[in-house]
Amino acid sequence: MRDYKTASPDRYHLLKDFARENRKNPTMAEQVMWEHIRARQTGRKVFRQYVIGDYIVDFLFPEINLVVEVDGAYHSEREQIEDDERRERDLNKMNYNVIRFSNEEILYDIEQVIERILRELEYYE
Repeated sequence: MRDYKTASPDRYHLLKDFARENRKNPTMAEQVMWEHIRARQTGRKVFRQYVIGDYIVDFLFPEINLVVEVDGAYHSEREQIEDDERRERDLNKMNYNVIRFSNEEILYDIEQVIERILRELEYYE
């Protein structure tokens, strides 16, 4: 699970500091998601804003290497789509599975989002 070692030591410390700031200032969708999955409400340990390699993932279920990403509106821009695809390929190469939800899905249909996460958790047991 300790793929932070794939980042250079200097970069890891910067990413870790940035992740700490992200935890202090979550988006509304990230906050809603956290309220629904924290404190083992899913029955699993979960981290938020976690450094993996050169990336900071929104949420990580470390026991099964499941990454949950929360995508804001800018994720629909072409350049960001390409960056997200590269990021997901890199995470897959490190044996992480990635699922994504839009801000709107989380803010307006959190029950469906949580059901999908629970299905993924069962699948990867």
